[in-house]
Amino acid sequence: MSLVFAGVCSHAPGITGRAQLADAALREPFYAAFRKLGDDLRKTRPDALVLVGAEHFANFFMDNMPAYAIGMADEYEGPIEDPAWLGIGKTRIPGAPGLSQRLIAEVMQSVDVAFAEEWKFDHGLIVPLHFLTPEYDLPVIPANINCQGPPLTPLHRAFAFGEALRRAADSVAERVAIIATGGISHWPATPDSGKINEAWDRDFMDRWSRCDKDALLGYTDAEIYRDAGQGGFEIRTFIALAGAARGAGTVRHFQPIPIFSVTCTIGVMEVA
Repeated sequence: MSLVFAGVCSHAPGITGRAQLADAALREPFYAAFRKLGDDLRKTRPDALVLVGAEHFANFFMDNMPAYAIGMADEYEGPIEDPAWLGIGKTRIPGAPGLSQRLIAEVMQSVDVAFAEEWKFDHGLIVPLHFLTPEYDLPVIPANINCQGPPLTPLHRAFAFGEALRRAADSVAERVAIIATGGISHWPATPDSGKINEAWDRDFMDRWSRCDKDALLGYTDAEIYRDAGQGGFEIRTFIALAGAARGAGTVRHFQPIPIFSVTCTIGVMEVA
């Protein structure tokens, strides 16, 4: 079977952890768009969701930081953070180890990828799942791109990782969905936390919507850091999704919410 669904979403911890501090007029439309993304995902009847994220030193650190990693556990647990801080209770998420191993084997034909049989989900994965699969009943295969510790994988390699995921999805009998989650511009854990470069975000999402490979790969890391903060390195996840789907993208929701420290974004991309 082929890839049946492709989308992107934001994942900042404030989305759930600081919900009560946000203007309801901004928060509720975003929540509604998040839940609709989940509804539309489930309507495609995927056997598993590949959730491409950028984890935050929860499982990998500078002593062992793979550029790409895919989970192949029977189940996962999260959040690794304090549930009271994040606003999400501890839970377990089913995996799909057999499918994951077959996907990994195919991805490895063109992209070197690490794999993990243990993985604790941080906010980068559990916040999206809280909205997308509120019952946590859809098997999940986590995929991580290092967006934290330099040297960072080049943008063209992130696109190639997405292409490899698509080829792998096309090679199996199961129905596979892919959602990429990250920030656009944001400056987490810095004095600039809450700063948002809306113009930069709009330009990036325009490039993403057009699935313009040359434009998506046209940034340097120095430019990203200058204009979008260190959190901007997470555009690698959205770029990987574009490499996988290769269709026209639609931005369903785009709203800067400073208390969430990010432009809250929901998008879907046609599977070409």
